[in-house]
Amino acid sequence: MHVELSRLSVHYSGQARPAVDEVSLGLPEGSIGVLIGPSGCGKTTLLRAVAGLERASAGEVRLSGEVVESPGLHRPPETRRIGMVFQDYALFPHLDVGQNVGFGLGKLPRGERAARVAEVLALVGLAGSERRMPHELSGGQQQRVALARALAPRPQLLLLDEPFSNLDVELRERLAHEIRAILKAARTTALFVTHDQLEAFAIGDTIGVMHQGKLHQWDDAYTLYHRPATRFVADFIGHGVFAPATLREVDGQVVVDTPLGALTDVAECPLPTAFGGGQCEVLLRADDIVHDDHAPVKAQIVRKAFRGSEFLYTLRLRSGETVLAHVPSHHDHKVGEWIGIRPEVDHVVTFERGSGAAAPPMAPYPS
Repeated sequence: MHVELSRLSVHYSGQARPAVDEVSLGLPEGSIGVLIGPSGCGKTTLLRAVAGLERASAGEVRLSGEVVESPGLHRPPETRRIGMVFQDYALFPHLDVGQNVGFGLGKLPRGERAARVAEVLALVGLAGSERRMPHELSGGQQQRVALARALAPRPQLLLLDEPFSNLDVELRERLAHEIRAILKAARTTALFVTHDQLEAFAIGDTIGVMHQGKLHQWDDAYTLYHRPATRFVADFIGHGVFAPATLREVDGQVVVDTPLGALTDVAECPLPTAFGGGQCEVLLRADDIVHDDHAPVKAQIVRKAFRGSEFLYTLRLRSGETVLAHVPSHHDHKVGEWIGIRPEVDHVVTFERGSGAAAPPMAPYPS
């Protein structure tokens, strides 16, 4: 099923701004889309509007080219051939696994129903578990049963609302990879809501970042990280800071002066005339900063977070600015210690100084 949203809005009475504000996106058949953003950004409301559980105040929802939701049209949820998986699994505790998975297959003859239950349980890695009870299963196994139940009626579209939020962090990412493989094997179109970036990166073909009801960007993970469409996306995705910078042109090439020194040979940089006096802010990711004991720029470690193979260091420069750096974990420096750092940036993302969350980056000047 191809999913298309065209300027979709959902507005609750008594609220100053729409919960979903003119969102447009397309999800091709067989693709997995993910919506991420802070709590209250509208991602679950958008999912519910696609399902038919919320009414649109403006715009349209089209499923395989057919309008199913608009201000003048509302197709009931049960007619949309949509499956849903919730964060609380919603398994029936008094029914065994087979009965839970087969709950939506009541119209099938008993033999066909049993065959389909066995098929989807095998798909989710729980073959032969029909007679087990939900309380006998781990959280990850219960989530697989909920997924099998949603897939059993062969929905055209599967909607998943934070399905891993009750699981521990390590299991969430692993299960996200597994469920991606399951959905791809079933050739199921899916739209997934999460607040966890690692989950989104693990499961999604396309990821949408929402804030205050608006969809800021709908793109693959690499583009979100390296080519953010707005300052909010740049700040929300990954680790980074906005550092003051000045652009100047030397021999036909743009030089970016930053607290870490001058950045040269950078691709996709705006001309200095794009900003008053060339002054702007540049996004510096943690992976743009390299630990180098021989570098002339020194920074003091003010915070460190152990990530297994690396530390995420928060560093303060002598000028007072703060930057972040990923450093291999065998470089175990103490908080308060000064270390050498240097920038290693192949492209820059620049913004007007003090611009708001919705501000787009300045269009790059091809070098």
